[in-house]
Amino acid sequence: MKTGIPKIAVVIPKYGLVGGGEKFAAELTERIARAFPCEMHVFANRWNQRSGLIRFHKVPIISFPKYLTTVSFAWFAQRAMAKIGFDIIHAHERIFAADMVSLHSIPHRLWVRAIRRKRFLSLFDRATINVEKAMVRNNDKALFLPVSSIARDQFLSEYPHVANRVEVMHPGVDLSEFERLDRSRCRTSIRGQYGLLETDTVLLFAGMNFELKGLEQVILALGRIKTIPRERPLKLLVVGKGDENKYKAIARNAGIADDIRFAGIRREKMEEIYLAADLFAMLSSFDTFGMTVLEAMAASLPVIISPHVGAGDLVQEGVNGFIVARDDIDAVSRRIQLLLDPEKRMAMGNHAYQVAQDHHWDNMAHRVIGLYERILAGKVNPVDRRRHIQ
Repeated sequence: MKTGIPKIAVVIPKYGLVGGGEKFAAELTERIARAFPCEMHVFANRWNQRSGLIRFHKVPIISFPKYLTTVSFAWFAQRAMAKIGFDIIHAHERIFAADMVSLHSIPHRLWVRAIRRKRFLSLFDRATINVEKAMVRNNDKALFLPVSSIARDQFLSEYPHVANRVEVMHPGVDLSEFERLDRSRCRTSIRGQYGLLETDTVLLFAGMNFELKGLEQVILALGRIKTIPRERPLKLLVVGKGDENKYKAIARNAGIADDIRFAGIRREKMEEIYLAADLFAMLSSFDTFGMTVLEAMAASLPVIISPHVGAGDLVQEGVNGFIVARDDIDAVSRRIQLLLDPEKRMAMGNHAYQVAQDHHWDNMAHRVIGLYERILAGKVNPVDRRRHIQ
């Protein structure tokens, strides 16, 4: 590798694998490595290597007893980085110290209390909280990049003293993955695969946790409008992971058993599925962002989400989508009915695509490069003065 250029370490347990944070880190890091003259290193326990631009380092994790999971990853990663020395450490996970931290989640104590509603903290919870506190404390110049205003507000409620070092950094989307495909072919192929007709209006739901993402509420909303006359049948295509039998029973009770299709987990061809649909819904009880929302917008789909989805930062009510209370089934059904109008759906879908254009991964990468340059400018002769964090 070249010498005399900044050395950057990116830290995440799983790089480029299934998951929003994992995809975020990989998409961003690969683009930065192409656009910014630097030595890029990734410290991870598992990874999917996409190019030869990045050097990977294996970081062990002690997963038993469980409370050592976060602590061991942070300790081994910090130790490995100290041996090499880096100008910038960019963490996507809780470690003991970093120059920049992308926040894909909320503070762990709030997650346990408010989202998981646990009465008592486990040893794992306490250890994770301690690592997180160390990360905030150990570098008084570190930048924190929450993925949404929801994540920012939660983070600042726990660590208000770092407010001047917090900037929202939304995830991006790769528009080329959609633009290389022919929408009409995708509609024919995917709809044929799941027994859907071209004349059907297809509502897409995608999520790896049906309960958290609000599948029941979507089904109940469809049940409310089942008896309303319409020119085109309304179908629900479900992609992801959950107890299918449970939700098939809910669909039967709602009277839409014949109108729902379960596609299972699709790690490939998701772009084709988005392009085969007409609208998208995700009514999460909590989501720091929800990258499927932005992906749906990239496919020109209007979206219906709950106020607890961080991607709501990108949704303009009635323009490119709707934000509606998760448990207000009547309100959800009314929004779906509005989008049964093809002209309105197309107009809102076009606005959704325009938002996605502004959030191309390349744009996000250039924003981060600007922050890297700001960090480097704040250091004295950064190439020769490596960070050695013990």
